[in-house]
Amino acid sequence: MSVMYKSTRSEGKKVTASQAILKGLADDGGLFVPDAIPALTVPYKTLAGLSYQETAYEVMRLYLDDFTEEELKSCIKKAYDEKFDTDEIAPLSKKDGVYYLELFHGKTIAFKDMALSILPHLMTTAAGKNGVSNEIVILTATSGDTGKAALAGFADVPGTRIIVFYPKDGVSPIQEKQMLTQKGDNTAVIGIRGNFDDAQNGVKEMFHSRELAERMAAKGYQFSSANSINIGRLVPQIVYYVYAYGQLLRRGEIEEGETINVVVPTGNFGNILAAYYARNMGLPIGRLYCASNENKVLYDFFRTGRYDRKREFILTSSPSMDILISSNLERLIYRIAGEDADRTRELMEALSSRGEYEITPEMRQQLDCFEGGFATEEETAETIRRIYEKTGYIMDTHTAVAASVCAKQADTAVKTVIASTASPYKFTRSVMEAIDKGACEGRSDFELVDELNRISGVPVPAAIEEIRSAPVLHDTVCDRDGMQREVERLLGL
Repeated sequence: MSVMYKSTRSEGKKVTASQAILKGLADDGGLFVPDAIPALTVPYKTLAGLSYQETAYEVMRLYLDDFTEEELKSCIKKAYDEKFDTDEIAPLSKKDGVYYLELFHGKTIAFKDMALSILPHLMTTAAGKNGVSNEIVILTATSGDTGKAALAGFADVPGTRIIVFYPKDGVSPIQEKQMLTQKGDNTAVIGIRGNFDDAQNGVKEMFHSRELAERMAAKGYQFSSANSINIGRLVPQIVYYVYAYGQLLRRGEIEEGETINVVVPTGNFGNILAAYYARNMGLPIGRLYCASNENKVLYDFFRTGRYDRKREFILTSSPSMDILISSNLERLIYRIAGEDADRTRELMEALSSRGEYEITPEMRQQLDCFEGGFATEEETAETIRRIYEKTGYIMDTHTAVAASVCAKQADTAVKTVIASTASPYKFTRSVMEAIDKGACEGRSDFELVDELNRISGVPVPAAIEEIRSAPVLHDTVCDRDGMQREVERLLGL
């Protein structure tokens, strides 16, 4: 039976997967969700023998069933190729009794590569399937990693442009330089004076503006999104949890059908939502540990059933999680509300107008597979230092948040996979300060890259070497209320 997509906020017309990918956001402001979560059809025994690319096809064909086998396999082949520095694409590394699913072996050394390597191919294929002649303008807000991964994926892709907004003082120096040195005639990067939520809200407002859409259409443009609000981002993320289970089976670490737990460092909720979808497909995942940093809005939500963004925004050493409005949570809310679009819309409108909402006791009961946890800045640094001193393994700050929550809360009797979301080289200063604060004094971030290389023995990723001396190509900064003016300027509206 074909999987169609519908909005979380209305009972309007259903669309195909390719149409949902092209639109990014539903016309009513809701997020696209599948009308049914398909069951995983590959036997566990078979799963253990599949490559990453083969696993991707077996998962994605279930959700993207208006793509032909040839189209989907072509997209997968182009995405998961030599730009990843390991044939496994997403290897598992066992350290101190848990398994780190390394999702940072792509071109921009962060987990966003896992989906953003394939999204441009899905989108251009979808455009062809639907007779779209407009130039697709990818409009994206980033807390640090999505921006560079999207820029790298869409750079010089025919028929597309990409405009990325990021919080000027809310990303790491290396994250910022990765974006500002991005080549490509169709790329633009703009810093805003504000935080990620300001950038994300500004992007959503432009998506919702009919007047802007009409002016763009007159010039031959239409918006789409590379954020995790796009279902074309979420579906590829499901793949690596299925692949991780296959790796554990292949290595004899688990028996067929054995339950595992998953710990995910979480900001916008897309990564852990993908694990939840995998669980609902039948993958034997028991508990989903949602790990937050000191911006612990999700921790409080799972503890109380109340989502409250009215709090101080804290800049931490894990900036990709410095988020108070977790957009993808809306997809979970829709599901636990019994797919009641009216109820979901009411809750999202309450969040927008009052800054908070509360779910019912009946909805909370459906969250029993989730457990929230959080790590302070001190706990995050201590975890990096402890694991390094014990095993020699070095992790980034986001992964360390998850590892800290795992150590405090996870059931050690169950095999546990931690989503390792970025290379430590992306947050070198914070990582080195955790290991040896004295070694950081008087050194630049790139000098600390070399020191991290010396103590870890892990080669410096090409993504870092490339930006050491690369010229800055993007230098625009604007206020929150100037975002649309910048888009209009870039598009000549």
